[in-house]
Parts: sequence; structure tokens; C-alpha cells
Amino acid sequence: MAPILDIKNLYKNYGPVEILKDINVSIEPGDFLVLVGPSGCGKSTLLNCIAGLEPISGGTLSIGGQDMTHVSPKDRDIAMVFQSYALYPTMSVAKNITFGMKVRGVDQETQDKKLAQVAQQLQIEALLNRRPGQLSGGQRQRVAMGRALVRDPKLFLFDEPLSNLDAKLRVEMRTEIKALHQNLGASMVYVTHDQIEAMTLATKIVVMKGGVIQQIGSPAEIYNRPANLFVADFMGSPAMNLIPAKAKGKGDGTDIEIARKDGSPIVLTDTRTSSLPEDVILGVRPEDIVDPDMRSLSDAQVAECMIDILEPAGADTFAVLQLGGKHVTARLHAETSAQAGKAQRLAFDLSKVSYFAPDTGLRLN
Repeated sequence: MAPILDIKNLYKNYGPVEILKDINVSIEPGDFLVLVGPSGCGKSTLLNCIAGLEPISGGTLSIGGQDMTHVSPKDRDIAMVFQSYALYPTMSVAKNITFGMKVRGVDQETQDKKLAQVAQQLQIEALLNRRPGQLSGGQRQRVAMGRALVRDPKLFLFDEPLSNLDAKLRVEMRTEIKALHQNLGASMVYVTHDQIEAMTLATKIVVMKGGVIQQIGSPAEIYNRPANLFVADFMGSPAMNLIPAKAKGKGDGTDIEIARKDGSPIVLTDTRTSSLPEDVILGVRPEDIVDPDMRSLSDAQVAECMIDILEPAGADTFAVLQLGGKHVTARLHAETSAQAGKAQRLAFDLSKVSYFAPDTGLRLN
């Protein structure tokens, strides 16, 4: 089966400034691709290149097996949902949704059928006679999605569609978009700077920085095996702890030495690896530093740590401590006996850790 979207060696320049550098990515039909990264990383520019709203400076772009590199947006069989909704204020919701079909000469019966179907899907039947000005932000976003859905395109493109909504509504709309994707089996490309949104929606994530792809993978791959320090730090909330450490190889593995603010260093033995350079950055997620009774794993090693701050957060309590000269977050259970200003035994799950080179930032294991 041909990829629904196939981008090869794509470059985008504005004059002498290179915005996108050698982008290679492809997705299969039914995939949900999320482009994620900080502001200014080039993700919206890449989406505009896919849509044909920006001409590309080099490389090729195919949609549904056809070369679309120089094809105009209207002939690419795509539908786009913008951050700003882009609704016609003088038209009713129903007319906003069917306007594109009307322009393309679709007969009235088909328009009515599609409208009814999409209105039911998005639960906006009661809003069809209202105008955009009479709707809430979430309702407007549903209408904008409805306008895209009636197209039944090869590819849906979403440009930060939830960033204008409040936190609670964003979570609700995220769930709806996920359900839509599952029900339609549609192919979607979605831009966001919110890594939680990326993790929950995507079947495939592209992490970008400075116009360069840092890593492509499933949410689990990106979370558990970040390719470099940037991805490790960017994906996850709270972020992965990145702790400077010394690695010392020995017969049955490697001793990982981590400096402590007071007292001798912590030494953890990793039996899975024996080929690390002396200076490493140890990457460990907060949920892999826990109360000892929470882990009966053979790879969990217990060390005494001084707790600086406790942050109760309902089901979890986050503990902040200092290791290797960095603030480190541990995820303890709500009933933890840990106290701020006192030492506490913590279990480190070494089966989940990542190692990075301090100079290049690249993953070592």
C-alpha cells in the first residue's frame, strides 16, 4: 500500500534563511501524524507546505501516491482546520459547513445528507441555524471541523486547533478528535506545541527543533527511548530528569556514580550495559524514582536521598531533590512517608533509564 503522505528531502527557504532542512516523513492511510516542537521550529510551515499554501524550495511531496509538489491547494484533496476557525460570520452554521460543497457544484440532496451526518457526529444539530458570533469557542471549533469532515478528503490537516480553548475544553475536544479519528479511520496531520496533546492523539510523532526533525516514532518510542537530550527534555510532563553522572565499567555491568549535595555519591549498578563513556547524562523519568515498596523489580535499586520539597498532586506526591547538581523530581504515592528536609529511601528503576552523551546530546543505549 502506498503511503498517503510521502515527503522526501524537503527544504523550505525564505531568501537566504533555511526554515525546513531535509525533511523526510511518510505516513500510511489511517495514521494520525502529530508535528510537535517549540514555537518557531517550523511545524506550521511544514503543514502549509503539505497544504500547498507555501511553495517548497527543494524535494518532493506526494499525497495518495500522486506527486503534489507543484499542485495548487484546491487540487490536493485535503481539508484544513485552522487555529482561528476561519468561519464566515454572516452565514449560518449549516451554510458555513456546506459552502465548500456548494462552490464545487455538489447537488443539494448530497449537501443535506452530508450536513446531517456530520452534525450528528459532532453533536451540533441544535446549532445549525445560528451564526458563528452566537457560538462558544468549542462550538466554533466543532463547526470548523464539520466543514472539513463533509469534504471526505484524502488528508485532514489541523493547525493548533485547540490552542484558543480553555484547559477543560481542550481535554474534551482532544477526546472528540481522537474518537473522530478512530470512527473515520481518516488520515490526519496535526500541529501542536503541547506534548501531552501529541502523546494522546498520535499514532506517529515527529519532534522538530530549528527546522530539523529530531525524532520520528510512536508515542511510546518517543517517550521511552528519546533520541537525544532535546526530545528527552521536551516530551513528558513532568519532564525526564537529566542528571550528570560518571560511568565505571566492571565485570557484570556498569556502576553509575551520581554526586550528592551532602555526603558520598550514590552508586547504582546497571547490569544491562558495559560500554558507556566515563561522562554520561542519566535520563530517568519521575515515575521511575519511587517509594521502595512500589517496585518489586529486580532492576530497582534503593538509595538514600535528601528530600528538598514535597508537592502533593492528588493521586501522586512529587518530591524534588538534588542529584548531580540538578533538581530531580521523583513520583511518590499519595500516602508516602517522605518529609521535606529529611532523608528518604528511593527506588531507581534502571530497566527504564536512558544514557546520553554530554557533548553531542545523542542517546547512547
